[in-house]
Amino acid sequence: MSQKQIKDVEQLEEMLSRPSDAAIAAMSRLQGDVIVLGVAGKMGPTLARMIVRASEAANVKRKVIGVARFSNPTEQSKLDFAGVQTIKADLLDQAQLDKLPDAPNVVYMAGMKFGSTGNEALTWAMNSYLPGMVSKKYQKSKIVAFSTGNVYGLSPIARGGSLEADALNPIGDYAMSCLGRERIFEHFSRTLHIPMAMIRLNYATEMRYGVLVDLAQRVWKNEEIDVSMGTMNAIWQADANAMTIAAFDHVSSPPFLLNVAGPELLSMRAAALAFGRLMKKDVRIVGEESSDSLISNGQLGHKLYGYPRVPAGQMIDWIADWVMRGGENINKPTHFEARDGKY
Repeated sequence: MSQKQIKDVEQLEEMLSRPSDAAIAAMSRLQGDVIVLGVAGKMGPTLARMIVRASEAANVKRKVIGVARFSNPTEQSKLDFAGVQTIKADLLDQAQLDKLPDAPNVVYMAGMKFGSTGNEALTWAMNSYLPGMVSKKYQKSKIVAFSTGNVYGLSPIARGGSLEADALNPIGDYAMSCLGRERIFEHFSRTLHIPMAMIRLNYATEMRYGVLVDLAQRVWKNEEIDVSMGTMNAIWQADANAMTIAAFDHVSSPPFLLNVAGPELLSMRAAALAFGRLMKKDVRIVGEESSDSLISNGQLGHKLYGYPRVPAGQMIDWIADWVMRGGENINKPTHFEARDGKY
């Protein structure tokens, strides 16, 4: 992508929903409608729009259905306009879940992270109990479910990031409940023979949120930056969306495991200093880098579905420009510096 600037939210959302060749190819092979559960989150709207666009590019007619509580009616209207058939529902309400239409393909995006500290019971209900409810409702479907690289726990930086086959060591209620999500889905995949894929994401980034946005905001506001979590992954959200959609090609029982992560292991310090140069700001760094971090190795996804289209350097340039112009921010900090699993 060659443009030097992302001008506004409309252009951003067009870019974030632009399908890759792998996503288009997957949608050409996939049969039937797709329902996206938890579509109103940070990634859901552009992922649902990408499924619509990839299906159109593949000349495949299908319904794309998006389900959420839709606390923001504007988001629901935008999805309807983009060709996504929306349904307002509380997935934890069994009666409302039962009324949802059947679909042969499910993208599971429901979950809770921000605000999980202090709301541990709801976090476990959303992240571990709901997957069982959904597995029974959609036991005849293919399911691609979002998880997180946090299930691995801290990994030595020298190893280059956690691999799909690594042992899991989640830290804190959020990460443990996400492992619970995976285990419940795996149980029903094995017992009901449901083809599934688990998407372990580290970390989707666009202009309005993400680790790089948090760093840029702190540099711009002359705030301290703790670099004790010294290394991170970041992947352009459109590339994460596209790999997730393409994973329908590899669903299996037991579930296919896939890290979705950028190819670079980024230094928190170096990224902060890069923002400082672009913004002409002094950077206030505190702490010292640890020898381990929450990082994943995304090479399997790159091999199967192609290299990410937007490198980290391009994201940093775009984000610096966006923040300096006062571009929209959804105000959901990633708490990237947290090493105790509390979000």
